[in-house]
Amino acid sequence: MANFLILMSDEHNPFYSVPYGHETVQTPNMQALAERGVVFENAYCPSPLCLPSRSAFISGQRVHKLQTYSNCNFLVDPTPRSFGAALAQQGVHSAYIGKTDVYAPGNQLGFTEMIRPGDRIPPGDRNHRRNPMTIRHGAAARADGYGARDGAAVGDVQCVDAAVKWLRETAPDLTSSWVLVVNVVNPHFPHIASPEFWELYSDANDLPQYDIECETAQHPYAEMIRKHFETEQFTPEQARGLRRGYLACISFVDQQLGRLVTSLNNTEASDKTNIVYTSDHGDMLGKFGMWWKCSLYDDAARIPMIAAGPDFASGERITTPVDLHDLQASLFTATNTTQPAGWLGKPLQNIPLNDATRVVFSEYHGHGAPGSSYMVRKGQWKYIWYTDAPPQLFNLQNDPDELINLSTAEPDMLAELDGELRNICSPEIEHERAEQFIETQLKM
Repeated sequence: MANFLILMSDEHNPFYSVPYGHETVQTPNMQALAERGVVFENAYCPSPLCLPSRSAFISGQRVHKLQTYSNCNFLVDPTPRSFGAALAQQGVHSAYIGKTDVYAPGNQLGFTEMIRPGDRIPPGDRNHRRNPMTIRHGAAARADGYGARDGAAVGDVQCVDAAVKWLRETAPDLTSSWVLVVNVVNPHFPHIASPEFWELYSDANDLPQYDIECETAQHPYAEMIRKHFETEQFTPEQARGLRRGYLACISFVDQQLGRLVTSLNNTEASDKTNIVYTSDHGDMLGKFGMWWKCSLYDDAARIPMIAAGPDFASGERITTPVDLHDLQASLFTATNTTQPAGWLGKPLQNIPLNDATRVVFSEYHGHGAPGSSYMVRKGQWKYIWYTDAPPQLFNLQNDPDELINLSTAEPDMLAELDGELRNICSPEIEHERAEQFIETQLKM
């Protein structure tokens, strides 16, 4: 049996890290973890939005089953079981620190310990009407959300402080295996960092390589998310500042990862503890004129997934697609416990290097979209189905930036992946369920 330590950041596009090929951002601790562990090159979130993604991860269920469609947390009962409760009921000490932002308050999730929970205050975000679609008037002011500030990210530092203390004082006294989940909010917008990290990128002044002139950027759902957040009003200067701040925030997160690794290495449990760095979703960072998440393009739907420890090989890179459900399943395998019946996920420990037949799925029902959308990734292919809008099909091996829609040119592959989608759910039925539920939420 082994223990498990997870650091989950918020809104980290994996392409902005050294293990995933970025040449500017400084992430030495992520790289060190990758060199002694496994990089999952094609990891996805269940939904590119905080509350839906985290709810799916913690409960082992699809977003459409949970009906956690958006960041509005007027939800339905019964409260789903969390992996923390399932582990605790089997004798594993489950501890959780920091942001929860799921279907129930942290103190109702059943973890052995809940430390500094970060719950979304009800009703959460109610800017998610789809017919007609809500516009966040004045949202263009978000473009100024970057820069240096003393004391930035103090809450994240306190969460990692608590984790360091837990590893030093609580873990050594445990007689059972344990799972510790640590959450930091960075690099989530706004992209404000302490001066030491902001100054690392004084020469960072790039703009996104692909803008709103690209074919992909002209898709109706891309146009609508830009309209929702008024992002076409962002100036080049603001875009440069936001991107610089994002790099600074990522380097801050990397520092926190280093603190956790060092603390773990100073305990007797280090050689029997797995550690994973991941995030709840990505960030478009201005690509196609889009910012933040709320899209099934890879910059928003992909996440970092780097694992090291006794259950993982050293220096390995796995191309088989995985998702956060697989990380959840890994906790049960590592602790020699039983994953609840009906839960999703295959343990990361058992994922083959390159399985071109494996399917992962993500979905989006939240703000900035006129309807539901669904993504299937299989091998080098990626399919996105949209309500009342043209589908998109990308060959990510040849077109990693998703610039060429092959839905017309590759009808057989389109049909194959549409079949894979319908093996998971009916997109039409789930769209209608979401429509009805959202309207009910807005009346509460």
